[in-house]
Amino acid sequence: MNDDLEARIRSGQALSESMGNFHVTGWAPESKTLQAAFTVRREYCHTNGTIAQGGFITAWLDAAMAHAVMHDTAQQQTVFSLEIKVSFYEKVGPGQGRVEARVIKRGKRIAFLEAALYNADGKLAAEASSTGLLASL
Repeated sequence: MNDDLEARIRSGQALSESMGNFHVTGWAPESKTLQAAFTVRREYCHTNGTIAQGGFITAWLDAAMAHAVMHDTAQQQTVFSLEIKVSFYEKVGPGQGRVEARVIKRGKRIAFLEAALYNADGKLAAEASSTGLLASL
C-alpha cells in the first residue's frame, strides 16, 4: 500500500483525488485559458455539509491557475504562488464544480494569473488573481 500511495503522490493522482477528482477538461492556447472540473464533496463543507469551506475553493482556483501555466509552457514549468487574492460571491455546495483559469502575463520568472469558479448551478461563485514564481518541472 505504501508503494502504491507513493506512486499516486508522485503522479499527482492522490492530490487530484483529494481535491474531488480535480481534472483538466480543456485548454485554449490562443486565449491561454484552461477549464477544469471537480466534485464538491459534503466532507469539504461546513454548515451541516452545505457550504464548501473557503480553503477548498481557493485550492481549486489555485490548481487551475497552476495547470494553466503548465499547459502554456508545454509542461516545462509550474508556478509557486507568491500571492493569491480570492473574492467569494455565491455559495458553493455539494455537487459538480468547474473553474476557468487564464494566464494574463508570463515573463521569465513571474506569472500573473486569474481564475473564476462556478458552482453546481452554473453561477459565478468566486474569482481569484495570483502572482507566481515560475519554476522548471
